[in-house]
Amino acid sequence: MIMGFSIALIVFSLLLMLLVLMHKGKGGGLSDMFGGGMQSSVGGSSVAERNLDRITVVVGLLWVACIIVVGLLIKMEG
Repeated sequence: MIMGFSIALIVFSLLLMLLVLMHKGKGGGLSDMFGGGMQSSVGGSSVAERNLDRITVVVGLLWVACIIVVGLLIKMEG
C-alpha cells in the first residue's frame, strides 16, 4: 500500500512540476531575469490559462493528500 502511494506521489510530483513550468510568467520575479518580462496588452487571462490554473490546483491537492496518506501509513506501520 505504501509503495502504491509512493509511486503516485512521484507521478504527481513530476506532473505538478510540469504544470507549474507551463504557466506564463506574470513579471516581477525571476521570469524577468530570463527574458520573460514582456508586458501583455491583455489584462485578463485566457481560458487555457484559467484551466491550467485549475488543473494545477487539483494536482497540488492530490499531491498533498498523497503526502499525508504516506505519512500516516508509515506512522501506523512503525
